[in-house]
Parts: sequence; structure tokens; C-alpha cells
Amino acid sequence: MASKLLVSDFASSVTHIPSTYVRPFSDRPKLSLVETSGDTIPLIDLRDLHGPNRAEIIRQIAHACSTYGFFQIKNHGVSETTVNKMLTVAREFFHQPESERMKHYSADSTKTTRVSTSFNVSADKILNWRDYLRLHCFPIQDFIDEWPENPVSFKEITAEYATSVRALVLRLLEAISESLGLERDHISNTLGTHAQHMAFNYYPPCPEPELTYGLPGHKDPTAITVLLQDQVSGLQVFKDHKWVSVYPIPNTFFVNIGDQMQVISNEKYKSVLHRAVVNTEKERLSIPTFYFPSTDAVIGPAKELINGKASPAVYKSFPFVEYWDKFWDRSLATASCLDAFKASTT
Repeated sequence: MASKLLVSDFASSVTHIPSTYVRPFSDRPKLSLVETSGDTIPLIDLRDLHGPNRAEIIRQIAHACSTYGFFQIKNHGVSETTVNKMLTVAREFFHQPESERMKHYSADSTKTTRVSTSFNVSADKILNWRDYLRLHCFPIQDFIDEWPENPVSFKEITAEYATSVRALVLRLLEAISESLGLERDHISNTLGTHAQHMAFNYYPPCPEPELTYGLPGHKDPTAITVLLQDQVSGLQVFKDHKWVSVYPIPNTFFVNIGDQMQVISNEKYKSVLHRAVVNTEKERLSIPTFYFPSTDAVIGPAKELINGKASPAVYKSFPFVEYWDKFWDRSLATASCLDAFKASTT
């Protein structure tokens, strides 16, 4: 077992998780204390986003971003067929023989297409019960040649999905800009030439889910993240000082505000703490799309949201690449990287 780098290649053969995955008692999921989401997570219908109800939908987005930092969306314009094909081929990827998956294995977080495990395997002191494929997907033509060749339909399906989700993201960025009282293209312009990554997260069944995480509590380094999940729950968000389970709803995406949006909005909208837990029965698949500034972008609060002593700038402007290097230089932590970029109050 020790020679297996990926969790999925030993998970089914163990009755106890290896000690390298066991969290200290104070840092365990405490699954019995987690609340169920019920109606607590806003579900926003985007059908009329470009119709007569736009103002009402923008209002709902503003409320969700300022109160929760996350929301679910339906009638989002990405076809059910595209979504189902993406989930199917992603599952097929992880069900391939070890030798096929390991072709892409790397612990180097700067590689633009790679299979790995945990979060940042070279920095994680305690490992996470997760394997993943991570890839860059904008502009697609710059990266598609390095994506996995197998399953044979992987490239075509992923390109179609990434293109559809990017179109959705651009609509969301406009709506979020508007919800802040900014020009519709403000956020898009701030992100420079944009960057888009995807992760395919595979969480095998775990014999002792109460001792470990799929991913521990963290905030995303993105502007926004658009998450596709299968029908197995595992995502939890931190709201009102407690963890809440997010139950997947078919044909929806889960959208969360990331650190860059927190800066641009001058903390009107907050990046949300979230985590992934595992279970004994079922594998779980989640596919987040991470939408970022390009590495040459400079990120800072929108000037329109800064107003002297009444609303001072919370952050200084910074080159996004400085944040990015800080984020990958460590293990996944509850503490945000943003503290290093706060404006001085003196």
C-alpha cells in the first residue's frame, strides 16, 4: 500500500485509514454537529437574467453575495447533456487503470495539467482523502494538447463544457459587477486577460470518514468558482459559526465568491470557507471551474467602492501573481492569504 501514490489505488483494500490521513482530534469534521442545508442556501433562477426581471435577479445575487458568499443557480444556460457527458467522462477517467492515470501524475503545482492527490502533496503534513486531475482551460487551444488522451472523448467533452461554463461565468461577472453598483464590465476588465482552470476531484469511499477530510476548510483563490457535483453530498460551507451541508440539486451549479472578488468588492462580498467530507459508502465526484485574473493583472478594490473614512480601502492593490505564489507555497489553510495584502491603517 505504501507504494501507492493515489488514494483510489489503496482505498478499497484498507479497513483503517493510514495514520498520514488522520486529523488531530481538534481538527476533525465532527459530522454529527453539521446542519443540513434545507432552504438555507439561496437558489437563483437565471432564466430572465437578460429579460424584464434582470433587476430582481441582480438584487438576489447582491443579497446572496453579501449575506452568504455563495448561492446555487438553475436555468444557467449550460445544457443538461453537456453536464451529464462531463460527469460521465470524468468518472471514466478515474476508473481507468492506475498506469493510465499516473501518466499525468505530478507533485509540481506549477504544471498546467496534472494528476495528484491531497491538496499540495509536497507541503501537506496530513494528507486529504482526495485524488484529482487539474487542468488549465483558457484559452483552450493553449492547453488542450496536454490534456489526457484517454478516455478518447475526454478532450472534446471537456472543451465543450469549459466553453459553456466560461460563457456562464462572464454573465455572472457582469451581474455581480452590476450588483455592486459598478459598470457591467468592471470585474471582467480587472481580471486582465482572464484565466480558467478546472479540477476533477475524486473522493473514494473512506472506511473512517470522521477522522479525515476530502479537503479541509479553505477559501478559494479565485474571483468566482462554479462547482458541478454529482448526486453524492460532501460539500459543506461555514455559515453563522457552523458547518452546513450542501445537498446537490440536479441541473444546478454551486457558485462561491473567492478571495479576488472579496478584494475587488472591498469586502462587501466575502470569500466563503468551505470543505469536503467523505463517506463510507459512495465515491464522490466534483468538478469546480476556477475563474481567475491572468497572472499579469493587478487586483485592488474598485475605486467607486472607496469613500474616505466612511468606506476606506481594506486592501492595497497587488499583482495577482504575488497572491498566487503565496497560495501555492503552503498547505491548504483556514487562514486566507489575503491578510498579507491589507491596506495599512496608519
